[in-house]
Amino acid sequence: MSTLPSTIFALASGAGRAGVAVIRLSGPAAGRALRALTGRDLPPPRQAVRARLYGPGSDLALDDGLALWFCAPASFTGEDVVELHIHGGPAVIAAVLAALGDMAGLRPAEAGEFSRRAFENGKLDLTAAEGLADLIEAETEAQRRQARRQYGGELGRLYDGWRQRLLRALALIEAEIDFSDEELPGGLIDQVVGETAALDAEITAHLSDGRRGERLRQGVCLAIVGPPNAGKSSLLNLLARRDAAIVSDIAGTTRDIIEVHLDLGGYPLIVADTAGLRATGDAVESEGVRRALQHAADADLKVLVLDGSELRMEGVPGAVADGLIDDRTLIVLNKSDIAALPFPKDIEGRPVFEVSVKTGSGVDALLAALQALVAEQFDTGAGPAPTRERHRHALEDCRQSLRRALGVGQPEGEIELMCEDMRLAARALGRITGRIDVEDLLDVIFGEFCIGK
Repeated sequence: MSTLPSTIFALASGAGRAGVAVIRLSGPAAGRALRALTGRDLPPPRQAVRARLYGPGSDLALDDGLALWFCAPASFTGEDVVELHIHGGPAVIAAVLAALGDMAGLRPAEAGEFSRRAFENGKLDLTAAEGLADLIEAETEAQRRQARRQYGGELGRLYDGWRQRLLRALALIEAEIDFSDEELPGGLIDQVVGETAALDAEITAHLSDGRRGERLRQGVCLAIVGPPNAGKSSLLNLLARRDAAIVSDIAGTTRDIIEVHLDLGGYPLIVADTAGLRATGDAVESEGVRRALQHAADADLKVLVLDGSELRMEGVPGAVADGLIDDRTLIVLNKSDIAALPFPKDIEGRPVFEVSVKTGSGVDALLAALQALVAEQFDTGAGPAPTRERHRHALEDCRQSLRRALGVGQPEGEIELMCEDMRLAARALGRITGRIDVEDLLDVIFGEFCIGK
């Protein structure tokens, strides 16, 4: 015997004091709960009405606010939904939540349960649900744009489109296998091979994005590296606009990784100050140098800071720069205010930025160049990008299945193997959006070939 799902409720706005708080209910008893709280009939759907709220069996008002009623399926979760807009004081919120908790058939929602119900009721696919979570967590403009596009369905539509193309190709193979005695169009296998190769190329291009979507969601890692006393910690403090790192004339002050999170022109940046790079007999400092080099190797971008006041005619010490300068590196010559010699225009083919962290000279140009480099390497462009490792794993599984299918020849008995690989590829795409349905293939076959007429 089936039972109705429980009705859940929770504070949907942020905790703490606020002018307005929003409490959301979802489930079959949501309408009954609203009638019990207000003592009135349900308002017209999607129309905010003023409502005085009462506790169960009490004439004492809890609060005056607004109530909205969304009847299923035209709601966020696809169920009956109520929103209560009340005053945001902690005591008011606690009183209304307690009144709801006293009602039969209602319970507090678990984490993410409203979004999960929206997915289960077909209001969101998994990628859109992930986009919603990213939208809530977004701290920069670039993160907001990416999350909004994913929540709006761009990523899900791309993967669903690929999956539908696979299902149509699979339908052609199934027709060739199961209905070989029927009059079917010629060249079906050639069509399948062409479509499979095209999908393989598109998915390969989609995966060859340098993990831009994932890095944009999590934050772009920038390592500040260089010798001791070059001004690395001072540069970090300048970027953070606070004393995040200790600055001292004593070499080796920074021994561990110090990170700050920044918004650089809308892009999320995780900036790490690292230990000064030098040979040392101190075991703790040596470990700091090892960690600095490892962090530089793992970082998305690097800023190599050198002391411009110590430049000699022979140029930059090679031991400092070795292995640290590549197309992910910005080179900064600090202390331009006290440098005795003119700075070189480039080092190992990379442009040099003359700055004085003390006076601020040249820092704006450095930030502009850094922002341009981040935008160039991590902007996701016109098309949606994978934003999670699970997307990438499923796409890799899909691509491997497609390539096995393309590698299968046409002799008798091998078409079935090609068919199975195509089916596995389609299932891999379905795992990303959560829309795996074995009946889809039957719908495609009967819809396109009119078999059994």
